[in-house]
Amino acid sequence: MLSNQRRRSASLLPLLTVALLAMATQLPGANAAAVMSVDLGTEWMKVGVVSPGVPMEIALNRESKRKTPAILAFRDNIRTFGEDAQTIGIREPSAAYGYLLDLLGKTIDNPVVDLYRKRFPYYTIVGDKERNTVVFKKSDTEEFSVEELIAQMLVKAKEYAQESTQQQIAECVLTVPGYFGQAEREALLVAAQLANLKVLQLINDYAAVALNYGVFHRGEINETAQYFLFYDMGAYKTSAAVVSYQLVKDKQTKETNPVVQVLGVGYDRTLGGLEIQLRLRDYLAAEFNALKKTKTDVTTSPRALAKLFKEAGRLKNVLSANNDHYAQIENLLEDHDFKLQVTREKLEELCADIWPRATKPLEDALATSNLSLDVINQVILFGGGTRVPRVQETIKQLIKQELGKNLNADESATMGAVYKAADLSTGFKVKKFIVKDAVVFPLQVTFERDPGDGAAVKQVKRALFASMNPYPQKKVITFNKHTDDFEFFVNYGDLERFSAEEVATIGSLNVTRVQLQRVKELMDSVKSDIVENKGIKAYFYMDDSGIFRCTGVEYVYDKQKVEEELDEDSTLSKLGSTISKLFAKEAEKAANGDANGDAPTTEQEAGEEATNSKNEESAKPSGDDAAATAAPIDGKQDAKNETIKLVTIKSPVAHKTDLRFTAPLSGANYDASQSKLTGINRVEEERVRLESSFNALESHIIEIQQKLEEKPYADCATPEEKEKLLSECSTLAEWLYEDVENPKAEMYENKLAALKKLSNVFLARHWEHEERPDATKALRGMIDGAEKFLTTAQNLTKEANPEKDVFTQVEIDTLVKVIDETHTWLKTESAAQKKLSRSADVRLTVKDITDKMSLLDREVKYLVNKIKIWKPKVKPDKEKKPKETESVPAGGEEEVPLASGSGDDAAAAASEAQAEAPNTGKKPATGEGEPEVTATPDVDGKTPHGEL
Repeated sequence: MLSNQRRRSASLLPLLTVALLAMATQLPGANAAAVMSVDLGTEWMKVGVVSPGVPMEIALNRESKRKTPAILAFRDNIRTFGEDAQTIGIREPSAAYGYLLDLLGKTIDNPVVDLYRKRFPYYTIVGDKERNTVVFKKSDTEEFSVEELIAQMLVKAKEYAQESTQQQIAECVLTVPGYFGQAEREALLVAAQLANLKVLQLINDYAAVALNYGVFHRGEINETAQYFLFYDMGAYKTSAAVVSYQLVKDKQTKETNPVVQVLGVGYDRTLGGLEIQLRLRDYLAAEFNALKKTKTDVTTSPRALAKLFKEAGRLKNVLSANNDHYAQIENLLEDHDFKLQVTREKLEELCADIWPRATKPLEDALATSNLSLDVINQVILFGGGTRVPRVQETIKQLIKQELGKNLNADESATMGAVYKAADLSTGFKVKKFIVKDAVVFPLQVTFERDPGDGAAVKQVKRALFASMNPYPQKKVITFNKHTDDFEFFVNYGDLERFSAEEVATIGSLNVTRVQLQRVKELMDSVKSDIVENKGIKAYFYMDDSGIFRCTGVEYVYDKQKVEEELDEDSTLSKLGSTISKLFAKEAEKAANGDANGDAPTTEQEAGEEATNSKNEESAKPSGDDAAATAAPIDGKQDAKNETIKLVTIKSPVAHKTDLRFTAPLSGANYDASQSKLTGINRVEEERVRLESSFNALESHIIEIQQKLEEKPYADCATPEEKEKLLSECSTLAEWLYEDVENPKAEMYENKLAALKKLSNVFLARHWEHEERPDATKALRGMIDGAEKFLTTAQNLTKEANPEKDVFTQVEIDTLVKVIDETHTWLKTESAAQKKLSRSADVRLTVKDITDKMSLLDREVKYLVNKIKIWKPKVKPDKEKKPKETESVPAGGEEEVPLASGSGDDAAAAASEAQAEAPNTGKKPATGEGEPEVTATPDVDGKTPHGEL
């Protein structure tokens, strides 16, 4: 399994080289910690990771699998996840919790909750006392909110990621269904917070898949828009999204980057592989009841129903590749087994009403994008449900083209999300790939306006974020007819394209209420300064996660400001006059535009954040050019010319914002949930530690008993040591399996430490005897290499070769001494060690041998380094022949040639000798593969260190 993982990683590396500019490059000031993504589906959970020096990869779970069932269970005060939780779910269905994602942010009376109860009747679901949200009641004393359960899954995901990267992880990107509204997104953020995770972004699953596809097809993107449709059928829902890929130049940074933009979305939140599985489950139950093996209805037994559900899931997967298969369940009910042959044709008959629904999300996505199928380059499938043959056939009949299956149906969203995580993290730098998602549920502003003259108060609605508006995006709305306190609402609006059932599942259609306070007081306080009233501006922002916020409210007006006029002849004066006239015309246009507007206007902020600072000033003259000329104030003529200018003032308006949708977990309830999860995590940590310490002690006892029966190990222990160890192991084994009251991990850890102290004596001797031959062989090889080098070095002394006096006699004698002493020591100690028994204390240790190797290695490398930096002495050539005379450089200095070949011969000799010396295993410190040593001057001491 691990080899498969390595192969996958190796195959991914070439692609990542293209996709990532500098993945895992540590940026200045960044901690470069690993980050993760979690594709938390309703049935499966996949975790993506990226860490410094390691490409993007899927984190494996404890079973070395790439995806984990999104289910957890509580039984006998033990919490389990994944496949273990599934096993418990068959024995005790009400103790295992799965398919939770769509319950986030839902009140107890939501149609989605009613459907969940119908599908899984063995749960006890009650409403939260304060928020009326879903709570699973396990017993009279135990209950869990959806946020708490999902938080625990995210904790487990973080564990898998940390085990994969061997680093702490605190940041993540989470995928969500595109139809998640404000309540669901806020609830998921709370769950992540309970798991001590910082969410860098929530990304819609189809946007993550589109990003993943674009990253690995970057070279195919150009200035011309290319359109793709991504179709996903998962376990719980089906969705489709039309996206465009295009290279776009940013007006501010002037950079050209690829952009993927979502243009259209369609979905069916109740159509997925789960619905097919439930149809099969109910069919199997009906067939078993028809056999009349028992009077009990199988659907009334939660355990039997859970067994049928599991078998239906297996059967569904097999029938995707085979025409028929047998459903087999042992002891389904009252000791009766069940076996039934099911054909693919029967499955398709059971789901006859499902297949037409499969194309509806695709059609809706095209409709909202205002594009037709003929401009779509390809329809690409992802999600496990798309493996069902009938689903693929139905889509093919509609689009009349081959389906794209070049994405990993299970992991594409996870990998796209982890790329986004690396992009958002401060520790990594990736090639920029911009994602622009789109609003699924439009938002509008609603407020009341009194027209005066005794007329009835009117309710006004204005679109804020329309359907398929891109985000992240900022918006501004201006209220120019209100002079007293008022309130406005932000609600879901323009939902005509959704069915009544779908609108009901959204929950509360009210999103936010904003109450403006002390408006009249604020206006009265600045009444004397006002020249022109610009109205009250409310600022809104929808961030990358699709979370909506009212970021501020300001009262904006123009007032006069007197400034000294510059010299009329100066350049700045002329420039100021031109700008003043220009702004005067713009102000006049703005004034005319607001003259008839008694309703708010909506503006899009062009990349600039809405300003909330107090008394911000921007130069704006009045609508008349004459206002920009000098004029006396209070009838007095100043010595200097003065200019009257209009400045825009923005004063914050006190306001209160209330969320109108299902409130996220907060306050005392949040603290209680966090305390509960902390306690559960602590108990699990103690349990895991207890199990680990018990297993470690048990394993070590068995290991020692086995090794003492093997002659190579047994010979390394004296009879007394062996008897004592076997006695201790026997005593510990008996104690280990006794019923210990309230066992603690420390008990087993202390026993293990004491046993290791005894056993390490003979284990260390065995290791010495096993490793000594290789160490001795390496030392002998190093001695041989040093002797060969010595032969060469002796010919490079002043006495042996005056022209190549690289080494002094003292250096040669030192090397001879070290070689002789090492050789003698090894011979003496080896002989002495051979006389000792294997159970005696070791005399010649591996450490002693490596110490001698280090000493000899140091002496040889000193001389090798010296020959590298040695330069022959330059002899003055008094009788130069004309043909050998070199031209004098322009700088006036004469180039002096080196003695021909002298340095090369010496270096070649040293290199040859060094090549014969054994490799010590140390990493070279220089770029040429040579060891790093301190440069030493030559014999005469004339070569400065700077030249070395």
